[in-house]
Amino acid sequence: MKSALFICIFTLSSVFAALSQTPPPLTDKDYIRVDANSKAGFGYPYYLYVPPEVRNDPNKKKSQTIFVAPNNTGKVDDDFSVHEADVKKRMSTSNSVASFLKVAVLMPVFPRPQSDWQTYTQALDRDSMVTTKSELRRLDLQLIAMIDDARAKLKLEGLNFDKRVLINGFSASGMFANRFTFLHPDRVKAAAIGSPGGWPIAPVEKYRDKTLRYPIGIAHYKLISGKKLDLKTLRKVPLFIFIGSIDENDSVPFGDSYDDEDRELINPLFGTKPVERWPISETLYKQAGLNAIFKIYPDVPHTVTPLMRDEIRAFLLKNK
Repeated sequence: MKSALFICIFTLSSVFAALSQTPPPLTDKDYIRVDANSKAGFGYPYYLYVPPEVRNDPNKKKSQTIFVAPNNTGKVDDDFSVHEADVKKRMSTSNSVASFLKVAVLMPVFPRPQSDWQTYTQALDRDSMVTTKSELRRLDLQLIAMIDDARAKLKLEGLNFDKRVLINGFSASGMFANRFTFLHPDRVKAAAIGSPGGWPIAPVEKYRDKTLRYPIGIAHYKLISGKKLDLKTLRKVPLFIFIGSIDENDSVPFGDSYDDEDRELINPLFGTKPVERWPISETLYKQAGLNAIFKIYPDVPHTVTPLMRDEIRAFLLKNK
């Protein structure tokens, strides 16, 4: 028994040691930029990195996986180069997760315009789903088009990639990852969702007789997405939803994330702070039969700690 316990501890220690290793940063010669292609369904560029562990896999028939990291600039700006520069910075360190998980990394360059500040594109908010501005509308579909474009390009190189992706995001990109997974569960293998604006989308249309429209919940889902929620498929997608116990970063009070009618529902029903809402969210996900792990990290503010990072990667590795 002691031997088995030692082996288990040694194995876990080895995994987390490997997760914590940081390779040298990539240069722009290591990854590629794919230009916008409206005919293919995406109006913005995306970046793609395929690590040697995937590109040189001797089993060419093996189905590989794409890891999607939605971009999150952290601010509004009408200068598209600001958003692209942020993506390039993030891509420079993408080899760490790519090599460990043995996945290709895809990151879109979606804008977050100051002139349309209420349309929180990088969070996939309600406005971005219903806006009449075609360049900002339905970025979820543009991301799918990017994924399929990357798969087709890599197919020409003899590499086969699953249509289902791993997706990971924190804060605004956590909101994007959360909502994208609900909109397209057939395209997601597993999702790691960190501090998603103070409230992960609820898998119910009503709570205490109050209608929860997207993105509070899934009411008006068909109006927003043009199709019914595929709850059966969503239940098969492993979800890791996490937050720090002193994380007070809350998008609910802000007009670029929620409308007044949404705000007037969330705070009285679920609480005024993200951590207050967490137990209710966890209960709703459990009652809906979703395969979700909820976790609160003690004494952690709005950031991703090394422990969080390692547990995200361990979760994605397990479900790849």
